[in-house]
Amino acid sequence: MSEQAEQHTMNTCWWHPDRQTGLRCARCERPACPECLREASVGYHCVDCVHSARKQAKARAASYRKAGFGYRTVAGARASSRVVVTPVLIAINAIVFVVTAAQAQSVMANQASPLFAEGTLFTPAIAVNGEWWRLVTSGFLHFGLLHLAVNMLMLWLLGRDLELLLGKIRYTVVYLLSLLGGSVAVFTFESLLKSTAGASGALYGVLGGMLVAVLRLKLNATPVIGVIAINLFISVQIEAISLLGHLGGLVIGALATAAMVYAPERRRVAMQTTVAVLLLAAMVGIVLTRDAQLTTDYICSQVNCFAPGTNA
Repeated sequence: MSEQAEQHTMNTCWWHPDRQTGLRCARCERPACPECLREASVGYHCVDCVHSARKQAKARAASYRKAGFGYRTVAGARASSRVVVTPVLIAINAIVFVVTAAQAQSVMANQASPLFAEGTLFTPAIAVNGEWWRLVTSGFLHFGLLHLAVNMLMLWLLGRDLELLLGKIRYTVVYLLSLLGGSVAVFTFESLLKSTAGASGALYGVLGGMLVAVLRLKLNATPVIGVIAINLFISVQIEAISLLGHLGGLVIGALATAAMVYAPERRRVAMQTTVAVLLLAAMVGIVLTRDAQLTTDYICSQVNCFAPGTNA
């Protein structure tokens, strides 16, 4: 009698009416046979509930990303595997070099180019003639093919990872601030007789940014510190290399990257923007202060005031 009662109360599978079952979905409580149930964190769910849960999860994830959250790096950038800014920067430097080499009709002596002469970082030209663009254009000029090749190889090796971490806009900001930081250091402290060019200031900024990023991600910083130490040692030993330009770029790049990766999530963009603007304002202030000190009389007492035959 009990077996007859049990068979009478036995339900049939919602999807297979010809199959009797005593099992139910823990979510919708519909009867289901073992074939129509899937193991869940709590009990078993039927195939319809599993499909519905997946659709809801995808919809929530899409809404979350659309709102600006999810799949972000520590700097707030959208996760990506595509590098764009670094190749563009390399291309710009290469194009500028080709133009200067064509004008000078020499690959190794491209500094004879008029474009090169008008774009290098020469402090008297900035202070006396007001040629402020030299603070930026000098970062895209290189003395010969070897100088260009070494800098662009370094940019390719270091810039890709930092760009993926920071994102295109933040990475561009760090690069340009570092470039300007190196130029400001040279303009402020370097000898008036020296003419400087090269992307090294920006590259040291990228290197400083890599160090900050490694520390933020709690990775082994020894290799990066070693690379920085070796490069600074070379900068000290070789007189033709601008140590001040390297140090200026390194400091500014590290500070700018620190603002990018350590900014709190809730006020990330505002804090990153504020620090970038403050760094830019500080450098502009330093340049204006130095410019006020570099009077024409003072410069002429140090330099031959662009006399004929003087090399910039």
